[in-house]
Amino acid sequence: MALQLGGSAGDRKDRIIQQQLELIRTLTANNISRMGSDFWGPAPPSAPDPSKLTPAGAADAVKKDSSAPNTAASTGNGPAAETAPEAPPKEDITELKTELEQYIGLDAVKQEVNNLINMAQIEQKRREADLPCTDMSLHMVFSGNPGTGKTTIARIMARIYHSLGILSRGHLVEVDRSGLVAGYVGQTAAKTSKVIEKALGGVLFIDEAYALNGKSENDFGQEAIDTLLKAMEDHRDDLVIIVAGYDGLMETFVHSNPGLESRFNRYLHFDDYSVEELVRIFELQCKKGCYKLDEDARKAVRLLIAEKNTAPVSFGNARGVRNLFEQILTAQCNRLAALETLSREDLMRLTCADVETVRALPEKKLV
Repeated sequence: MALQLGGSAGDRKDRIIQQQLELIRTLTANNISRMGSDFWGPAPPSAPDPSKLTPAGAADAVKKDSSAPNTAASTGNGPAAETAPEAPPKEDITELKTELEQYIGLDAVKQEVNNLINMAQIEQKRREADLPCTDMSLHMVFSGNPGTGKTTIARIMARIYHSLGILSRGHLVEVDRSGLVAGYVGQTAAKTSKVIEKALGGVLFIDEAYALNGKSENDFGQEAIDTLLKAMEDHRDDLVIIVAGYDGLMETFVHSNPGLESRFNRYLHFDDYSVEELVRIFELQCKKGCYKLDEDARKAVRLLIAEKNTAPVSFGNARGVRNLFEQILTAQCNRLAALETLSREDLMRLTCADVETVRALPEKKLV
């Protein structure tokens, strides 16, 4: 059934853009927001099916989705929550392993995570049998380029450790240097301690952790490191810290301090995605958002991704795909705004022309 759009061309364009924004809002609220930076994994089991939501009902679905995390609280860069969230019920470990396997790529990482699960389960069995147990360190170093899934894996590992009874809450608190370091003497320890308190029972994920290694005398990054090391000892039974960043820089960071070197002895490297994997990520996002690619559009997307992915660091792996996806949606909106009538199929269809419009954009707009 076609949708009649009366009024001026400007009004029609505004309505189309509003419809698209509501559909995109459904996508982001029920997939990206609920799983942080997860752009390439399975949709949460309880997420509403976008295909069954009309544009008018999309915003209501977002409002009713009370399970979406508090962004400020989860990053550590916003105001601290007044009270700690209640511990969620433990998830089934088999279901979590199945979810892990559904992520695109990450084969080596998946294997290492499964190794950790097996080790934790056997240690638990030994403890139940009154046998000596190895004091395992679960703190980890994640290395790899941007957009390779480091935050996503940290989040699911927090849930896995909660399922296994290792962590009491299984949540993720994500910070970078700015969330830990203050500008004056004595303030950094308090600021870092506040973040640690919020992370207790879960995983503290420190992105670009090497930035804590300041080079000036007035840099307080070392104070944050010292506070973290103390917390790793004091809360060893209910806190996991994961530091993340580029390969070489992370290795230098860990080896720069004997305390870090002794506590971080598990390394997970995240490879760049292949072109085929990035195309699958794009197609998965189309599926989540109820978009359909024409066959020639599919070929154009693959060509576009291959062109942009010649430098994975600057392209950003899955993040680069997200940028392309959003720009192609904008191109679709502009194309549909010129039509007098629109069908549901029109609103779902992405064409080769939409992809080529993005391909013709200046390079700086694709970063």
